Amino acid sequence: MRRPGRRGWAGIALAILLLVLFLKMCVRIVPGGGPERPPAAPPQRAAANAGALLIPVEGVPPAALTDTFTQSRAGGARPHDAIDIMAARGTAVLAAADGRVEKLFSSADGGLTIYERSGDGRRIYYYAHLDGYAPGLAEGQTVRRGQKIATVGSSGNADPAAPHLHFAVLEMMPGEPWHGGRAINPYPLLAHPPR
Repeated sequence: MRRPGRRGWAGIALAILLLVLFLKMCVRIVPGGGPERPPAAPPQRAAANAGALLIPVEGVPPAALTDTFTQSRAGGARPHDAIDIMAARGTAVLAAADGRVEKLFSSADGGLTIYERSGDGRRIYYYAHLDGYAPGLAEGQTVRRGQKIATVGSSGNADPAAPHLHFAVLEMMPGEPWHGGRAINPYPLLAHPPR
């Protein structure tokens, strides 16, 4: 059998190098922990995606939400115009989006409430039946998406045996006060976060 000469070894080395480069381009090695996850959307893209909101109760997944927006309340006298997010008393309530605390308010129906105005002024996020506010929370304060602003409770006309967050989103006209606006269904904004 004839042994390869210098040119033969150079050819074999070149072929091996090309094969290694080819395999490196074609084969993706995945760690043993499972398939690689796609990269997360950049924050600016996620925020622009249909105005999607953070679920405002810590630890609640989208699958746990129920669309109660059109259910009747007060014996059928009015629509709910919000969703109820069930959670244990004292669970953290988080800001659904960046904004400013427009009003801290207590009423017979809503109990302890927070009205947060979006940064562009076009929406009010309404959090009701709270057990308490986060320490130091004040009107006029800027809050960031995901910041703890309160805790879940059953204040106002909520059933003490069923603590929850009553969460509403109101579309606002320029200059409209915190107690105005037109209710829009928050469920699709929470149940289908941006991909």
